[in-house]
Amino acid sequence: MRAVTVRDRAAGVAGISLTEEPYPHAAENDVIVRVHAAAFTRGELDWPGTWCDRAGRDRTPSVLGHELSGVVAELGYGTTGLTVGQRVFGLADWARNGSLAEYAAVEARNLAPLPAGVDHIAAAALPIPGLTAWQGLFDHGRLAAGQTVLVHGAAGSVGAIAVQLAREAGARVIGSGRAAARDAALGLGVDAFLDLQADSLEDAGQVDVVFDVIGGDILDRSAALVRPGGTLVTIVSPPTVRPRDGQAIFFVVEPDRSRLADLAWRLRDGRLRPIVGAVRPLAEAPAAFTRPGKTIIRVADDE
Repeated sequence: MRAVTVRDRAAGVAGISLTEEPYPHAAENDVIVRVHAAAFTRGELDWPGTWCDRAGRDRTPSVLGHELSGVVAELGYGTTGLTVGQRVFGLADWARNGSLAEYAAVEARNLAPLPAGVDHIAAAALPIPGLTAWQGLFDHGRLAAGQTVLVHGAAGSVGAIAVQLAREAGARVIGSGRAAARDAALGLGVDAFLDLQADSLEDAGQVDVVFDVIGGDILDRSAALVRPGGTLVTIVSPPTVRPRDGQAIFFVVEPDRSRLADLAWRLRDGRLRPIVGAVRPLAEAPAAFTRPGKTIIRVADDE
């Protein structure tokens, strides 16, 4: 099968190429997915799991990408809950071959059924942003109706989902970003927008939750904005500055089948809009790692 792989850590993005790889093996409780659309994260080349398995052994060449949408082609021994021919989407394991391939082996528990009528392209854009936003806002931030949340990077792939979920939950949402992101953030429904290039961060006032995808100085200064009992949540790095009377949490997104299913129904009903930038064929995936925005890779066109 064709797959987008990386072999040489020192080569960086230049070491990514389209190669022929063996058809994946379906281990116990695995599903082989015929991939229709996939997405990737540009930071994957810095992840330990891209280069080594969980025992620390070299596993190159590694197939990149971890978000996918497609159709079940095969079930491993003992796999339950899914059937051959079923439409699914979800996350490939961080320390196994990923989704930028014609076929991918994925643990069944990391996949959710994809409702009819939901496009594979949109579905492939949802797993990491959707799960990250939900877990950051509600599992870690404990955001509730009537509270105020400040979402840094509100027009990005994760921030955009966070804005939509927070509004649906009945929260007041302040979005931040560069000036060019203002219209997009307002279109997503933020109640106010903070231009990080022109406005003072402190203009946001006191908030119950800060959801951060930027890090650095913005993350450090945001600690002072958290009300007593509130939470600063980030996906960038462990916070070095904590709220005076609150929590500071750094987390890495985790697969969650039931939450993926919830997000898929929101997508089907039009209550959720993931950010989809360029859509490229599999052959152009290596070059896509150098481009900005949420690029989705179209792997197959037919069901």
